[in-house]
Amino acid sequence: MLDAAGAAYRQGVTENANPGTRTVLVRVTGRDRPGITAGLMHILDEAGADVEDMEQVVLHGRLSLGLEVTVPGGRDLLKELLLFGWEREVEIDFEVAEEPVEPRPPGHVVTIVGERLGPDALGMVADAVAASGGNIERIARLARYPVWSYELLVAGGDPVAIRTSLLTACATHPGVEVAVQAEGLARRAQRLVVMDVDSTLIQDEVIDLVAEAAGVGTAVAEITRRAMVGDLDYETSLRDRARLLAGTDAAVLGQVADRVRLTPGAATFVRTLRRLGFVTAVVSGGFIEVVESLRRRLGIDHAHANSLEVVDGRITGELVGEVVDREGKAQLLEHIAAAEGVPLEQVVAIGDGANDVDMLAVAGLGIAFNARPVVRQAADATLSVPYLDAVLFLLGVSREEIEAADAATGN
Repeated sequence: MLDAAGAAYRQGVTENANPGTRTVLVRVTGRDRPGITAGLMHILDEAGADVEDMEQVVLHGRLSLGLEVTVPGGRDLLKELLLFGWEREVEIDFEVAEEPVEPRPPGHVVTIVGERLGPDALGMVADAVAASGGNIERIARLARYPVWSYELLVAGGDPVAIRTSLLTACATHPGVEVAVQAEGLARRAQRLVVMDVDSTLIQDEVIDLVAEAAGVGTAVAEITRRAMVGDLDYETSLRDRARLLAGTDAAVLGQVADRVRLTPGAATFVRTLRRLGFVTAVVSGGFIEVVESLRRRLGIDHAHANSLEVVDGRITGELVGEVVDREGKAQLLEHIAAAEGVPLEQVVAIGDGANDVDMLAVAGLGIAFNARPVVRQAADATLSVPYLDAVLFLLGVSREEIEAADAATGN
């Protein structure tokens, strides 16, 4: 089974009386069990070999371990390694690396998310990466519940070309979402997440719920719809809607705060971010009386929204203070980041409407979550799944890590 590999190894390492140091690639496969890696290290250490690189993966209980080792001249590791493999019931083969490896080009991380990711979708992604000059070096599954997600480490290729190619390919594969990010410290160090509220953190539009309680739901909902697709100036539309609420008992704001429905996965998302040490914030074009209730409920660090004027327990229809609109959201993100000492490239912003576009552009990673087309086109990444905690996969957090943390704390 290993005759060819052994012959190549002997020819490259042992036939010459003084061949000098050689680089050998060692591959170990078989059923995983404790002590395999440790045993290999002991053999290499006793032989005076150096480990230059190593990567190990266990899939369905099967081990795949690759090592790049430099072997001193005159030393034959073949017998020792073959004996070790026979004792541990694993297969070991060798390859002498004759040519030097070119320096690794800059890398990118491609994250795939979908309700179900089969060979058709995965093949589409692989084709798009290859067509853009990238080479997939590593694939890791992040989740298969409530959605599937894989993370691909890609070397080389132009990130803009990779993203364009992937988005074009995904257009023919509904339900498959991709994100492309530069590999490196900035991605792993993202420390602030800023979220929109309506239709992002929660499933509702707060102003529509307030309007419904005030008996003007239909008129307000139509203005909301036109504002969210960008047909109306946001501040004008907000003031028009607020005026329709004039005379309403302010107690409805508390009632609405109790009625809002969190987006599936929202509590898990915020809880996991807090465990990771992230700062969290919400910025909303809705009303602070409702948004502040959400902040306390979920343990979010910062909350900003518009404030309705209330006189003698009644909503007057006017707003107090500056309006949180498209530009205001971006400014608030910058203000929060500066206050927390977080560089903008380490900020993640999440939103769905036209008034979120500037905020997504300012952040290091802007994510369009179940968003309108105008927002999807402007964002760095898109997610069109009903679970907010799927955003964690874009940050490289796996479902297993989330569940393990919840189990450890009883959540």
